[in-house]
Amino acid sequence: MKRSLVSRRIRGRGAGALAIALAAAVAVGCAPVQQSNGPAAAPATDSFGTPADPAAVQQGGTLVMALSAEPDMLDPTQSRSLYSRYVFHTMCEKLYDLDEHTQIVPQLATALPTVSADGLSVTIPLRQGVKFADGTPMDAQSVVTTFQRNLTMAGSGRKSELGPVTSVEATDASTVVVHLSTPFAPLTSVLADRAGMIMSPAALQQLGDKFGTAPVCVGPFKFEKRVAQNSIDVVRDPNYYDAGKVHLDRITYRIISDASIRAANLRSGDAQVADTLSTQDTPALRTTPGIQVLESNSLGYQGITFNIGNVAGLDNPLGDKGTPVANDPRVRRAFELAVDRQGLVQAVFGGLYASACSPISPDTAFTSEAAQACTPHDPDAARKLLEEAGVTIPYKIAMITSNNPDSLRLAQALQATVATGGFDLEIQPVEYSALLDQQDRGDFEMLQLGWSGRIDPDNNIANYLSTGGGQNVAGYSDPALDALLTQARTSTDQAERVRLYGEIVTKIHEADPIVYLYRQRNLTGVADSVSGVQVFPDGIVRVAFAGLTRV
Repeated sequence: MKRSLVSRRIRGRGAGALAIALAAAVAVGCAPVQQSNGPAAAPATDSFGTPADPAAVQQGGTLVMALSAEPDMLDPTQSRSLYSRYVFHTMCEKLYDLDEHTQIVPQLATALPTVSADGLSVTIPLRQGVKFADGTPMDAQSVVTTFQRNLTMAGSGRKSELGPVTSVEATDASTVVVHLSTPFAPLTSVLADRAGMIMSPAALQQLGDKFGTAPVCVGPFKFEKRVAQNSIDVVRDPNYYDAGKVHLDRITYRIISDASIRAANLRSGDAQVADTLSTQDTPALRTTPGIQVLESNSLGYQGITFNIGNVAGLDNPLGDKGTPVANDPRVRRAFELAVDRQGLVQAVFGGLYASACSPISPDTAFTSEAAQACTPHDPDAARKLLEEAGVTIPYKIAMITSNNPDSLRLAQALQATVATGGFDLEIQPVEYSALLDQQDRGDFEMLQLGWSGRIDPDNNIANYLSTGGGQNVAGYSDPALDALLTQARTSTDQAERVRLYGEIVTKIHEADPIVYLYRQRNLTGVADSVSGVQVFPDGIVRVAFAGLTRV
């Protein structure tokens, strides 16, 4: 896979002009707590799209989706990126899914789980008569096989998500029982994501850790081919249990990282769907004949992750990075104080996005005043903390970020705003897939990346900040935070969980291993030549049951 790394320090007129623009864009006060409000320029209502009307769509044809970044490995056990989830949606169904109201609904299961009185056994009933794309039956034993792989495979991104799961048994061909060491409130939401994608045991046996090169699951479509850094093709699966709902013959995901080029492909008809529209293109696309923009608030966040102890890569022992930003929380706190969140979202995204200081979406049932509390922008206080930490001012720090235009605009704006707080930020643009590899290796000082978000806060925090978390690329470890996360995930009392997650956010702010910046709005362009595309708050672009519009 091609990788590129361009290290550069962006200075001079561009940064200075941007700093002036940021200062003019918003005057920020120093209130003790700021609340993250909704994006000022967003429409009053969300637009999720509607299911396809079978009478209004053609049978057959190819849909082209312009994809903003290349997915990582197409292996549900190891995958980490949002973009792989787009592709998985068409070919790897889960035990559960989310609907447009972010409610959990059965998919390969037939009902929500039944939980034992002690909370230690969870029973899941399965669809019968379902086949994988290779024609082999999906049954309870195949679910067991998938769980075992997720729990034991080296490099599994699902192991920490599954928390206290100790074993899974097939009590009959259509029933599985999940056994837990402690109650685990987030389990059903976890199974509505990659941990709930059931893989063909036959394909797993044949391919082993190369499963992602030719994945076989249950879905409306099946994998056909992948051309690295170019495209991924899936074709209709005749074995799918609800094949009557499938209208397209093929879906091509075309990798186009530049948002303006994605928009141009949408306008020209070379693509019928484009994800992650730029906020610079969205206003015009909203009024372009023949194009609609689906949009909703995201459950996730964009933020800055500091490398605190990831010296040898994920799944390896933590160590001393030997840098002030890794060893002294005052330096990380100073960085947060230096960040002008409101100025960033206004100057870079035209107010379409919302500033954020928390991994917990204000649109979920787990929000609270404590969960949304925000460190105020205070560059003078940032410089004072740097002085107390005894570091040279300006403090030089390098940040890796995706090399697409929107990410670079954000990085340049961030560079300008933190300069007033005493930081000399070096921007290192990296190809997205290479960035994922680099962060896992611990080959970074600071990185800018986000998370698409889940409805249960545990899925937004534990995997990233608990000791040994599957995606804890920061190499962060705090026994006190671990204890709070354990309490929150084992409690079945909603009010208690809300209180605990407020305490967890407070604890995160004390150490700042991640500095949360803003929440994106899901912005997806759809041409009128296709019907039935939907995007819910989880950010997944749902095209599996779309069809080309009859003319």
